[in-house]
Amino acid sequence: MPVIEEMNDEDAQPDQSPPTGQTQNGGGLSAVSNYLASNKLDLCLLLSRVTTVVCSFFYLVPIYGPQSAQVFYQRAIICNGLTSALRLQQRLPSFQFTRIYLSLLLMEDSCHNLFYSLIFANSQAITLALTPPLLFALLHASNFIKKLINLMGPNRMYLIRKMVDMLISNQNQLLRFIALDEIIIMPFLIFMVFTGRVTFLVPIMYFRFLTFRYGSRRNPYCKQIFHELRIVTETYCSKPNTPQFLRNFLTKCITMISRFAPPMQPQ
Repeated sequence: MPVIEEMNDEDAQPDQSPPTGQTQNGGGLSAVSNYLASNKLDLCLLLSRVTTVVCSFFYLVPIYGPQSAQVFYQRAIICNGLTSALRLQQRLPSFQFTRIYLSLLLMEDSCHNLFYSLIFANSQAITLALTPPLLFALLHASNFIKKLINLMGPNRMYLIRKMVDMLISNQNQLLRFIALDEIIIMPFLIFMVFTGRVTFLVPIMYFRFLTFRYGSRRNPYCKQIFHELRIVTETYCSKPNTPQFLRNFLTKCITMISRFAPPMQPQ
């Protein structure tokens, strides 16, 4: 599994190395203040991610009443879009109305996440749709918090450091879970169309998001989970006790999904 640094993209595995300048600043609150002053955009990213986590918590635990759940859901999705927009600001050059710039924009996972937020910002609250933004925000906020703790010194905030390390150590499992959740959302949205909870346009837009995810250069998890699901399904279909009608249905589903898979370009 490739290790991808935090600055590479929103869906990257967080960088676990201490920030540069730690030994020069000598540690302590002054080192943290200097680091934040010289990395204002990273501070804004931290605040937007923490806000995403807080709003997601108030959605999942509606202590302000059930009527507040929809409000906090939309705020969490909007903050996720804000985080993605800030990451695009970091990664892309100045805006140019050219085909090359547009191609660069569409290759960025942060652009895909921004598109994701636009899809669900005005929809009814969907817990499955909130899970990826929440987990991404937790992972990347934890990474940045660990950098700040490292600046303060090796013996500071031991309990928080331990919690952050535990979360980062399980990042591969979390990223795989996020990819599985993003795949499961698609049939769930199709079902919601027939129940009238979303319009027919939502699954069409989300299908486009999944094709972006599948062809991502820095986030291999969606493609891996699709491949593993196909292997599991084909193994089940090959068993002699599998009903024939179910075998035919699953085989047709595999064929249809494989036909829709975007062509992979060489890295």
